[in-house]
Amino acid sequence: MRAFLLLLLLGNPAVAADDTIVIGSKTFTESYLLAEIMSQHLENAGFTVERRFGFGGTLVCYEALVNGEIDVYPEYTGTISRTILGLDGKPDAADINARLAGRGLQTLSPLGFNNTYALAVAKPIASARRLETISDLALHDDLVLGFSHEFRDRDDGWPGLAQAYGLDLATRGIEHGLAYRAIADGSIDVTDAYSTDGDIERYELVLLADDRDFFPRYDALPLARRGLVSEAVKQLERLAGRIDDAAMRRLNARVVVDRQEIPTVAAGFLRDTGLATANPVTADGPLQRLARNTLRHIQLTLTAVVLACLVGVPTGVLVHRSPAASRAVLYVAGLLQTIPSIALLALMIPLFGVGVLPAVIALFLYSLLPILRNTVTALNSIDPLLRRVAAGMGLTGAQQVRHVVLPLASPNVLAGVRTAAVISIGTATLAAFIGAGGLGEPIVTGLALNDTRLILQGAIPAALLALLTELLFEAIERRLVPAHLR
Repeated sequence: MRAFLLLLLLGNPAVAADDTIVIGSKTFTESYLLAEIMSQHLENAGFTVERRFGFGGTLVCYEALVNGEIDVYPEYTGTISRTILGLDGKPDAADINARLAGRGLQTLSPLGFNNTYALAVAKPIASARRLETISDLALHDDLVLGFSHEFRDRDDGWPGLAQAYGLDLATRGIEHGLAYRAIADGSIDVTDAYSTDGDIERYELVLLADDRDFFPRYDALPLARRGLVSEAVKQLERLAGRIDDAAMRRLNARVVVDRQEIPTVAAGFLRDTGLATANPVTADGPLQRLARNTLRHIQLTLTAVVLACLVGVPTGVLVHRSPAASRAVLYVAGLLQTIPSIALLALMIPLFGVGVLPAVIALFLYSLLPILRNTVTALNSIDPLLRRVAAGMGLTGAQQVRHVVLPLASPNVLAGVRTAAVISIGTATLAAFIGAGGLGEPIVTGLALNDTRLILQGAIPAALLALLTELLFEAIERRLVPAHLR
């Protein structure tokens, strides 16, 4: 119970105040940009805004919205109808809103552009193969198709498209932010694209015509909770119709081609459209972001490892005398370790929502195995003669554990905690995909924007944090463990 209360106290410190509007985004350039435009627009109107950007896909953003973790995020009508509501055909706005109302959600007015899916091909390949339509792909089964993981699995993505066009082609999964560079490098020939992507012009790609009209319209709009305050809704409605397809492509290009900061591009758009006359909101500087992300990363890993110690060490002490019990416990902990970390984080969403809490629980589960295994192994390796001597001295079982067993086992137990801490530091970078923040946040953003500098802003501090953790445990070992036991 104590560990559970500790988890609740430490697991969700970033809950927004009641008067704060929390805005989310997915992990691609346009979503970041639209979310930042909405954020700055509301801030200019006097609202306090909390940004929770970089959720790993539609499911995560939607769950965050339904669970009240965020209040609004930019979405698309085609994604809402096909992926969220599971509707066939092309339902109108009234039908979509009627169905969303039962889930406590609402769509606001469209922003003015249709960012439909498209298949993109490098211009030299399109010319050489005479590729103009999606149907033309059927004649070229040697092409390498690399699609984003979400498009590859969605019904309104490759599965439905392949069925509609009768295509039987092999595909591979690739992060959307890396796909354009992969086309430029010749690693893949075809990928999914958003029709307003700035990278289309940057890499001189050709969009294949959807000659069977498979893709529905993907009109961009804010998807919000029905409980969002009316004045905030009124302000967001002022964005309606302000961005057409060409304008969105230009905005995206300023980020991915001109390498301008997203807050700067968003502020420029609001000024150009007359929605903002004051100076833009100053974004956090690199050092502020580094400090914030590092503190959150430490919080995630420290909470998880402390909880794993509180559970793992006592459990190891209890079961180490029973081979059957210790095997069973280690088997369960080992089974958890085999689950891919991103899959385990995704499995946490239906149970605990998104954010810090599910990330801490997942990291806690990953930390159990090294702590449990080292504890059981260390206790079982103690010379039985020492145990008999302790018993002969009249020590009770609890006294033997406290004064003899645990001191002798401490080097190996500490090594297990050390391993768990380093594993957690690396795994915690993936927690950014479910909105937990940390040093994974710039990595996720850098992947989305194809920006190596941003990736390094997360990767290098995480590596240094792991190195400092190793040095810290070395110092602890020298302090607590006698020299002859090291």
